Parts: sequence; structure tokens; C-alpha cells
Amino acid sequence: MGVLSPQLGSIVPSSIQATLTSNYLNFANGGGNDFAQQYLPEIYEAEVERYGNRTLAGFLRMVGAEMPMMSDQVVWSEQNRLHISYEGVSCQAVGGAQAGNRLTLPVTAGANTNVRNVIFQNMTVVIMDPANPAFTVKAIVTQSGANGAIGANFVDVIPYTRAAVNAGAAAVAGLKVFVYGSEYEKGSTLATASGQSIEPQLSVFSNKPIIIRNRYAVSGSDTAQIGWVEVAAEDGTSGYLWYLKAEGETRLRFEDYLEMAMIEGELANAAQATAIAGNAQLAFPAAAAAPAGTIGTEGLFAAINNGGNVLSGYAGSLQDFDAVLENLDSQGAIEENMLFLDRKTELLFDNMLAQQNSYGAGGTSYGVFENSEDMALNLGFSGFRRGSYDFYKTSWKYLNDASTRGGSANFVNGDNIDGVLVPAGTSTVYDQLLGTNIRRPFLHVRYRASQADDRRMKSWLTGSVGGASTSTLDAMEVNFLSERCLCVQARNNFVLFTA
Repeated sequence: MGVLSPQLGSIVPSSIQATLTSNYLNFANGGGNDFAQQYLPEIYEAEVERYGNRTLAGFLRMVGAEMPMMSDQVVWSEQNRLHISYEGVSCQAVGGAQAGNRLTLPVTAGANTNVRNVIFQNMTVVIMDPANPAFTVKAIVTQSGANGAIGANFVDVIPYTRAAVNAGAAAVAGLKVFVYGSEYEKGSTLATASGQSIEPQLSVFSNKPIIIRNRYAVSGSDTAQIGWVEVAAEDGTSGYLWYLKAEGETRLRFEDYLEMAMIEGELANAAQATAIAGNAQLAFPAAAAAPAGTIGTEGLFAAINNGGNVLSGYAGSLQDFDAVLENLDSQGAIEENMLFLDRKTELLFDNMLAQQNSYGAGGTSYGVFENSEDMALNLGFSGFRRGSYDFYKTSWKYLNDASTRGGSANFVNGDNIDGVLVPAGTSTVYDQLLGTNIRRPFLHVRYRASQADDRRMKSWLTGSVGGASTSTLDAMEVNFLSERCLCVQARNNFVLFTA
């Protein structure tokens, strides 16, 4: 009788799929079944997307546009108000030469200053005290520094209904004065030496682009090492090798930087611009004194803080929001606006809107929801109208993401930005380079471009791997570059919500 090989204890294949002691692979006890394959790990072939879509870009794509430029600076002019008012006006004591009727305006004498006295003789003015709503005086101007008298910042008046502007004896300050008309005798002529001509004054704004760069590098050896794992990227690609996935994420991260730099950018003041330009570790050209505005760029938050509207501590009440509407009325009164909010503030808006409907016990009314119960009971309000304004709100991921400004106070300390109100539509401005009035979105990006080079979003390969053959470097380097800045036009119509 022949000898069976292999002997008992070895692997004996079974003719059927049965769990027998003779066909069991046991690596725990070593022995004949202990071979190299036991060290192969159990690998899941798909990557777990535990953070979902991780990209932050998209805000400027929704509310703005991108336009080319060829210069180191973009300059635009915006019109000032048609009617001029003065705040911080003081009135002399009753015992003065003008019997308490001389007003001192917070302006500088001379025709070349930004703020001038343009109140002339025979004009009629309203004098108010913001701290005292009951204080309102209407008067006619008898003499003004604007008529050529010495000291251009004074205005002498005679009230219509009282002897002195300040009914008391002491001087008053902090008044507001504006012109509402004029009054002349029959057959009179203008009694002004300079002529009552008010030239329009423009507000000039500017911003400068910054160069944003990044790079991804992988060695030639790593590109030759195959590691198949099914991966999914935010741009929709899948099934890439690990090093190509990293390159794709570097590109997505750079695209986020392009938007985040336009939102968070700051212009350095004179002292810090000099410090940055003179730092040996940085590539900026050294300068003995770098003027303010030569380093950095003005982002969205900085622009709103510098000329926009800032609402601090919004509590979610209708009264707080009505205060926003009153402020918009005093500005450009743009009818349609976008609200980009963090989750906490968005829920405050939802709660505020839900409280305005009386559905529930005691009667049901769905009038503001086109008499639709389904609409009324949907608490995720996406748009609403208050007064003469339309608002469309959405959650802004940049303010919610824990790796940027997001995170609940109970988990991750967030920053003090709760949201931003952006007017929709376009504005008319004077472009200094084109020399014409043009219509531009309130919020848009300008990037450097010409026929020779488009720097909106450049990418190129260097090295000797991955199709590149530019050097002897045994690696592939993927370079990214952009040069751009943000233009926030009519910033007085923007609102920043802060904690």
C-alpha cells in the first residue's frame, strides 16, 4: 500500500466545501501553515469619508464674479450722498457774540480738504441733538464761513421759533445739522462772494492683488510604488493612487486658499509694512519705509469693518433685525440681499421667523405662507421678506468648519464672525483705468491677466517624473499660483454679524 503524502497535520484539500480539521489554516500555532501570507493585513478597499465634502470654496462663486486686470492696483470711485449733513457740531453759549446762535462745524478751512463747509447764507437748516430726541431747531443762516468770511468752519443762524439754538445758557455739543432749503426776499440776489456752487465729491477706493502660491512634490520612487485603494475626492474623482490623491487634495486646498485669502485679507499699516518688507526671511524687496497699503490685501471682513455696517450680539429677535433694516434704509436700500450665516445664527433666524406665524392651539393662520400648512410647518426658512427687502439665507460652511472659524462653543471655540449680509445685483462705479462708468457686482474678484500670461489659476509641472522633463530632479513638482484681489463696492450696504 502506498504512502499518503502529505501526512496527517498537513493541509489536506477536501473535495467539498466543508470545515474539516484537515483543511483548516491555523497560523496561531505556527508549524507548517506558518508562511509569509499570514502577515498580509485585512484592507478595506474604500476610503472612509468621515468629514464629507471638505472644501470651503463656493461663497464668491455664488455672489460674485472674476474679471481680469493688468495693473498692480485696482482703483474705483464711488459717489457720495446727494445731501450733506454734519455731525459733532457745537453751539456757543448764549452769552457769546451771536447770542448762542453760532455753530461750529467739524471741518477744516480751505477748498482742498475732503470735508468742507457748504452751508451758505439764506439756507435753512435743521439742528438736532441725537442724544435728545425732543431737541429740534429750524433756523435760517445769516452768515457762514463758506461765504468767504474768516474761519470757514462757522455758521451763524437765527432760529424760527426760539431766541437761541441752545435754550439754556451753556454751550452744547454733539449736534447734527443738515440743509433742507433756503429763503430769500423778493427780487434778491445771491449775497455770496464764492457763489453757491457745491461741487460733487467722490470717495476713491483701491485694493492691490497678492500672489498666492503652493506646491506639491512626490519622488519618482513613490510614483512607481503601486498602492491601490479606492479613494473619493471632493472633485468627483475616485480610484486614484495615493500620491495622485494627495496632488488632487493639494489643488483643492489651494482653491480654498484663493477664497479664504479674499475673505480674511488685511492691508498692513505703515509700521508693519516696513517690518514685513525688511524681514530677511521673506522675499519682499527691502525698503527703508514701506507705505501703508503696499503689503497685504483688503479682504471682505476688513472692508466691511472699514466703512461697512457691523452688528454685534445679534440675539435673534425681530427688533434686532428691524434695526438692521433701519440702517439699510439710511444706506443704499438695496432690495435683495444674501445672508451667509453660521449654524447658530441661521437657527436664530429660523426661530425668529417661526414665531411670526400663529399656527397651533387657539387657531391656525398660514397667511404669510400662501395659506399652505406644509410651508408654515417647514422651519428651515430659506427666504423671507421684511418691509421692502427680500432676504435669502444659507449656511456658510466657512463659518461652520472646525478647522477654520467654525465649531460650537460647547465643542470648539469659534471666532467672533457669525455671518455677513451681501447685497445682490450690481453697482455703477467709475473705473479709473477705463475712464468710464461701469456696472460691476457689489462683490467681485480681479485677477492679473494679459495676452502673455493668465494668472487667475496657474499650474505647471517641474522635475523629471510624471510627464515633466524640466530638470534632473527625480521627482514631480506640481506648482500652483494665482494673483488676485477682492473688490467690495458700496461697502456701506454690507452688514457683518459679530458675536
